[in-house]
Amino acid sequence: MEDQAPPMCPEDIIDISNEQVFANGDIYVGKFKGFLPHGEGKYTWSDGKIYEGQWEEGKMTGKGCMRWRSGATYEGGFSGGYLHGFGTLTGVDGSVYTGAWRMNVQHGTGIKDYSNSDFYEGSWKEGLQEGNGRYVWNTGNTYVGNWKAGNMCGRGVMMWANGDEFHGFWLDGLRHGSGLYSFANEGYYVGTWSRGLKDGQGTFYPTGSKVLSLPKLYRDLGRDGDNRSVLSHTSSVGAKEFKVWKRRITRSLSEKFLAGVRRKKSVRISNRSVSLHSDWCPGDSVKDVPLRERARALSLPFREGHDTVEEDNLVYVREYMQGVLIKESVQNYAEGMDNRSKMKNKLQDKETKKRPGEIIFKGHRSYYLMLNLQLGIRYTVGKITPVPMREVRSSDFGPRARIQMYFPRNGSQFTPPHYSIGFWWKDFCPMVFRNLREMFKIDAADYMMSICGSDGLRELSSPGKSGSIFYLSQDERFVIKTLRRQELMVLLKMLPNYYNHVQSYENTLITKFFGLHRIMLKGGRKVRFVVMGNMFRTELRIHRRFDLKGSSQGRCTDKQEIDENTTLKDLDLSYVFQMDKSWRESLFKQISLDSTFLESQGIIDYSLLLGVHFRAPQHLKVFSGSALTELSYSGSSKSHGMSSQELSVPPKGLLLVTHEPSSVSTEPGPHIRGSTLRASTAGNQEVDLLLPGTGRLRVQLGVNMPAQANCKLPHEEDDESTVDLIEVYDVVLYLGIIDILQEYNMKKKIEHTCKSFCYDPNTISAVEPHLYSKRFISFLEKVFPDQT
Repeated sequence: MEDQAPPMCPEDIIDISNEQVFANGDIYVGKFKGFLPHGEGKYTWSDGKIYEGQWEEGKMTGKGCMRWRSGATYEGGFSGGYLHGFGTLTGVDGSVYTGAWRMNVQHGTGIKDYSNSDFYEGSWKEGLQEGNGRYVWNTGNTYVGNWKAGNMCGRGVMMWANGDEFHGFWLDGLRHGSGLYSFANEGYYVGTWSRGLKDGQGTFYPTGSKVLSLPKLYRDLGRDGDNRSVLSHTSSVGAKEFKVWKRRITRSLSEKFLAGVRRKKSVRISNRSVSLHSDWCPGDSVKDVPLRERARALSLPFREGHDTVEEDNLVYVREYMQGVLIKESVQNYAEGMDNRSKMKNKLQDKETKKRPGEIIFKGHRSYYLMLNLQLGIRYTVGKITPVPMREVRSSDFGPRARIQMYFPRNGSQFTPPHYSIGFWWKDFCPMVFRNLREMFKIDAADYMMSICGSDGLRELSSPGKSGSIFYLSQDERFVIKTLRRQELMVLLKMLPNYYNHVQSYENTLITKFFGLHRIMLKGGRKVRFVVMGNMFRTELRIHRRFDLKGSSQGRCTDKQEIDENTTLKDLDLSYVFQMDKSWRESLFKQISLDSTFLESQGIIDYSLLLGVHFRAPQHLKVFSGSALTELSYSGSSKSHGMSSQELSVPPKGLLLVTHEPSSVSTEPGPHIRGSTLRASTAGNQEVDLLLPGTGRLRVQLGVNMPAQANCKLPHEEDDESTVDLIEVYDVVLYLGIIDILQEYNMKKKIEHTCKSFCYDPNTISAVEPHLYSKRFISFLEKVFPDQT
């Protein structure tokens, strides 16, 4: 959009009076500075567009009014010829936006009334809703919460006109993560969602239920860690007249949010559908909101299936798989309950544990440790990034290759002041880990923002016996684990060979390390951290997790402790997984290479971490064991001429298509470096996994790998049939080799000797590296059997 006067030359000027007519037909009437419009003036373009307002050396700058021939008008701030500052745009469709602008697009805090009577107030970024905001549909439905790129994303509250509400997390305009759905009849469901569908375990509390503190759940889901409303505004604009207006938006958002949380819902649930009217007209002269279709879809009343039980102590523990209820148990918490308040606390704790991690907030036991870690990483990455890229040298390895700095609270010549406690920071082998991040295409700025951003970290409980604490970055790209001193020394010792190994094998399944740090607090307490890639960072829900070592002693989980977030062990695994033959060959080739490397370093106790995403149960097939031997996995989209008694593999839930780089996510991270897999059943072409209703995913070794999970069903007591029934699920697999920092040292040798007196030496975990590697691969060959 060229909204400034053309360069003026003497030959262009026909009339030298206050009204200047240019050769291209444009007309300017106003003040000049030399040959350039300067001060108050009116400019009329030959296409009918008119600007009247302030100029500065030939460019629209200051206050002014722009009118387009289409009928759209803008009144407000300009800078350098652009809509910039605070102003009001009225579109040709009747929509009105009032708020902050930057370079011709909405950017900052603003209000928009749409032509269809929808309404939004809150933050904008590059023309799209982003940050905190409130959207009201013409149907009466309201969303208050976080936005990103024009979609509901993050934490927020959806309030339907029929009285239903959802408090929880969103992704791309859909419910995604933990949340609470409350019904107009005052029943509610607490659980997890994936891409808009219930997915995982949850609890339904019927109308009148008194066993859970609803206000506490609202507070947990609606406020952040430091007890501020997640919807409080922080955006600002420079216009003086905008300050009062902005405070009104902030107060309005907070009041609306709290009112939605506390209000008594008395409206009955309605099954009446709401029709969609015409959406928006792209007639505005500046960038509008192209992604509102998804947001509008969420404005429809969402019908959650629920019972109408009035028992005040009955609750329903349910498990969903992509919106399909697969398991339900009814519990009565009144039985044997002597103290109701104790039971409430117990249930609240149970619900809290379902969330994937605990947000670290001010007052949390790890709050200052988190601040120190973020300060140190920001300092180190900022210091090492400007250093020219080069190959690592022998001097870059070892305990002496480090950056060390003291961070006093009041700051120093080299460090900024901060709100944590003073601490010593040590960063090991910074050049090596900088090169590793570059190797995996992780941008330094993205790395710092992911770990050191304002959202903070989440603390995860450890599934192992090491006692390590795990922290998860808010975007879930990185996992930070505390280390014992011995583990740190093992990593430093093996780091040169580790660096060469991951450099040589881009598809390695071994944990990706991106940083090694130590914090020493006053009093001498030392905390060591390693930053790793999160192999489960995916838009698909991981329904089951398995930690597989190949040993059997103590490798089972108490059935009463199992939930969807439990990491199960070898003896808990009841499935075998079948995949494309070429993929299996590539998988075991890489597992063999990685195991050989770990064996050469004297490492044991490592395991294969396996994440399984099950597709919806409607794709489940059950057939006899004899039929299973005739199956061959086909990832192509071609139909097969099978009879009704045969199984078409794969069912509609999984589909492999030719790889298109532009159609899949290329966001940098731990998985971006590996090559795209080729499928022998698809003409040996690189393939993507197409999941209807979910998206298109790039298939790599250990990432987004489609397969079949086969589980043998137990025979009924009166069943005399000799034919085994097999349950078959479509699944997507995620896997990698973890826990690679345990040497077969003297302590482990003693453990092996002692346990050998009580158990079969081949079944215990602590065995010498060669035997461990051999047993590990042998066990996995049974988990992923060869179909030939």
